[in-house]
Amino acid sequence: MKIISWNVNGIRAAIKKGFIDFLDSEDPDILCVQETKAREEQLTKKFLNYGSWKKYFVSAEKKGYSGVATFTKIEPKNILKGFGIEKFDSEGRTLITEYENFSLFNIYFPNGKARHERLEYKMDFYYYLLEFLEDYKKKQPNIIICGDVNTAHKEIDLARPKENENVSGFLLIEREWIDKLLNSGFIDTFRMFNQEPNNYTWWDYKTRARERNVGWRIDYFFISTPLENKIKDAFILSDVMGSDHCPIGIKIDI
Repeated sequence: MKIISWNVNGIRAAIKKGFIDFLDSEDPDILCVQETKAREEQLTKKFLNYGSWKKYFVSAEKKGYSGVATFTKIEPKNILKGFGIEKFDSEGRTLITEYENFSLFNIYFPNGKARHERLEYKMDFYYYLLEFLEDYKKKQPNIIICGDVNTAHKEIDLARPKENENVSGFLLIEREWIDKLLNSGFIDTFRMFNQEPNNYTWWDYKTRARERNVGWRIDYFFISTPLENKIKDAFILSDVMGSDHCPIGIKIDI
């Protein structure tokens, strides 16, 4: 099974930039999209009916903001749109598809750069997820988490760590949260297969950073430890354009 995750930075814009060609060429079993910036009813019927994927959307209350979507060829047995907490669900950041043998969390994590209140919100979201997962894995131990986490974990995960150590996205408290997630029984799939530097998933548009590969690895696939022997590959599709992020993916036998 191939699962891909991509922060498209606006799904309507992505469609104009070749998103359907990407779907055709990669043909994932499941695609998780973040930062859709659109409600389902704002998309064309032609797109909504395209392909053999069932398409599920979660939108923010605020128009043109946030939002996630999951396209899946495998029929989920249940869908959870959010955590059931208004504070977080109002921003349309979480979509959980539950299958027979695993559950997939598609999450667009908050960005903490704008102001201190948003950093607090981000950390609240982070720690609530840890609590949620502790209870959730009692009923389903096979968990895949993917999305834009908005934090680079280690110095190898961004081009200029020293210059950014006081910037949200590489703050110690944010990086320590990833440590806590891993210590709670999850694995960063990309680092199972690749320990090399210069592998990034986001580049700043304004400075044309992608041309120089001055980037950050802030998009992830995490799997719970019971799935460790099922994972066959994890990859970054850095040549795919259309957003300031590139797609990432895993191949897993499940």
